[in-house]
Amino acid sequence: MSEVPMMEAAGREAEATSKRDWVPINLDLRDTWFPVAYSADIGERAVRRIVHAQDVYLWRDGGRLYAAEFRPDRLEAMRAGASAFTNGSGFYPAVERYGYIWAWYGNPDNAHEELIPNIPFLPPDGQGIPRYTQRAVRFDAASPLSVENLIDLTHADFLHANAIGDGQSENDVVEVHSTSETVTRIRNVTRKSVAPVMRWIGGVRAQYQDLRAVLHVHLRNNVCISYPNFTPGYPIPNVQPFVPVGKHRSRVDQTNYTVHAPAPFRWLMPRISYVIQPQDNSVLRPQNARYFESTERRDLSSRFDGPGNRYRLLMVRLAERQQRGDFGYGADADPSADISAVLGMRG
Repeated sequence: MSEVPMMEAAGREAEATSKRDWVPINLDLRDTWFPVAYSADIGERAVRRIVHAQDVYLWRDGGRLYAAEFRPDRLEAMRAGASAFTNGSGFYPAVERYGYIWAWYGNPDNAHEELIPNIPFLPPDGQGIPRYTQRAVRFDAASPLSVENLIDLTHADFLHANAIGDGQSENDVVEVHSTSETVTRIRNVTRKSVAPVMRWIGGVRAQYQDLRAVLHVHLRNNVCISYPNFTPGYPIPNVQPFVPVGKHRSRVDQTNYTVHAPAPFRWLMPRISYVIQPQDNSVLRPQNARYFESTERRDLSSRFDGPGNRYRLLMVRLAERQQRGDFGYGADADPSADISAVLGMRG
């Protein structure tokens, strides 16, 4: 199927499924792993994180990792009030992988390590990931709204043109693929204006670049795995896990894994998070309250909105299924599947 009919079909599918205006009726999707902290940030002193307004305290004792509903000094006194998220034990299932600590949100009996998303460009044991690649930012918006902003193909060309380039190109082709648990957006751009960061600190002297940008989104936890590859230039593999603090806040412990790029680009590129976050947040903050309101106004869509429409459609289906009590993963869903080929990683 060609790109334009594919986008139009995705838009019609979303429209037919939701005649009502898009209102995220249930963003509290369960039975999933959230990367709640960088492994390197957790030591003997307890660190607090929040997932869907649920406290998660993280600490180490004698080399062992703990994730609990309560501070370690109050754990015994408060354990009688432990929730179903820990089966009344007070302790969450927790795993270290890819430089993150992943805490299970949902029924602990369903916590299986193979449900942790595959991130092929990061070492599974987290060893050797430089701290300069890790940057934490926060958004004043719900996690799904923040993800929609990332999926939006036009926002970067306008909001971030001073860093990653404008929308001028010879050709711009978009594909969208999905399972019941993921959405994958692939964008192929030819003869795009060279990204300013590539010119300023990356040493790229050409006038134009080709770009293949893949974004792979896991719906339940909004872990976004991105692989933009610039030619001439280099790939900028990155992970952006939009952990939902609540309806109006999300935390993103990003890993911009630029270790294979030349210096000084590999050191400076991860810091672009501190430039891009305020630009995104200036748009997201005023949108967030309206995101939860029903309105007579319909969304307007272009062919570039196909990935976002697909994301909304699948989020509605997943939320409705969980409301019926079905928290299982479908036959088409394997979060741990190797996505190297999907991302277009070089061998």
